[in-house]
Amino acid sequence: MTLNPLANPKGVSLLCELCQKPAFIQCTKCRVTYYCGVEHQKADWMGIHEKICQMLIPLRVPEPFLSSDDERQHRHQQMTHRKKRMIELTRTTGQKLLFEGHHEQAVPAAMQSLRFSIDVFGLSSIELVPSYLILGEASIGLGRLQQAEEYLAQAEWTVLKTPECSSAIKSKLYRNLGLLFAAKGNYDEARHQLANDIYYASEEFGPHDIHTAGGYFHMANVFFRMNRMDVADSLYSEVTTIWHQHLSQLIRWRLKTPATPSGIGPAIEGVQEEEGGLDEAQEAEAIQVLNSIHDMREQLAHQNPLGLANICHTLTMLYYLLNDMDRAREFSRKALLSSETAPSGEDGSLTTISELAKVLDVHPGTATTS
Repeated sequence: MTLNPLANPKGVSLLCELCQKPAFIQCTKCRVTYYCGVEHQKADWMGIHEKICQMLIPLRVPEPFLSSDDERQHRHQQMTHRKKRMIELTRTTGQKLLFEGHHEQAVPAAMQSLRFSIDVFGLSSIELVPSYLILGEASIGLGRLQQAEEYLAQAEWTVLKTPECSSAIKSKLYRNLGLLFAAKGNYDEARHQLANDIYYASEEFGPHDIHTAGGYFHMANVFFRMNRMDVADSLYSEVTTIWHQHLSQLIRWRLKTPATPSGIGPAIEGVQEEEGGLDEAQEAEAIQVLNSIHDMREQLAHQNPLGLANICHTLTMLYYLLNDMDRAREFSRKALLSSETAPSGEDGSLTTISELAKVLDVHPGTATTS
């Protein structure tokens, strides 16, 4: 994109969107965002600005003169609603980028969500914690552990002084602390923090929910690094089972057709709207987690063909729901082959895998996931 060099009028101080240092260039698309240089402009564009460029304009242009209290109140409500939408969008984008391994790109999205959260809820609100956690996890991924500690300390302090803090937020906090200690090689403390994560996630969502599965997955990774393969294998299996059940439910909704109507004429085939579908961050999480388990299972396929069949079946359903039919067929074939090599009587899912394979055979077209 093109940039405008700035010559600021005397007394006007414009700051860089990322580092808050004096800005010298301007985004020419929205004209309300400024940067200290091209490097930060590119980083912001790749991280979040491309998505929110035009959405920033009504939030940053000077407020019009409104003569009545009703008009001012209406505008305030409208602006607050827009800012809350921005918080949700930037957080989801930041979380998605983390699952995709784009830690550097996740930072601008998290910073935007933090700024809007402060603007809407104030500096001491519990609503700021999710943004701190994204920044903390991004810092862990970038190897900036001291910076991660600072973000997580701020999040932990906010949680401790908020008695009404939800179990969902506590779960995310302890998950990030577990990742931090794992990155430091302190596996005992990492397991302790991840156990807290699983406890609070189970309290909020139940022990067999996809929100809880992330804690099991990171706990499995810790045991894997400790060479405790029996425990790691059990936890990876639990993660696979949770996602398998969740995706199976979505598949049932995807394939469900309306009931046969009474009266003259044939039923019209169609697809009902899916209940409880995945958002962008959950899609990215499923792709990252399930492919990681698959890669591990594939290396040890001779030891556990049933485990490989189950993860391949789960990935088949995931890519079917994402409309990536090429990947879905690829994992469907792998699932069938692994099921056939499993010891007799162990695999009860061969029929289900075969049924989904038939659906894929008649599905037209393909779409590649991002």
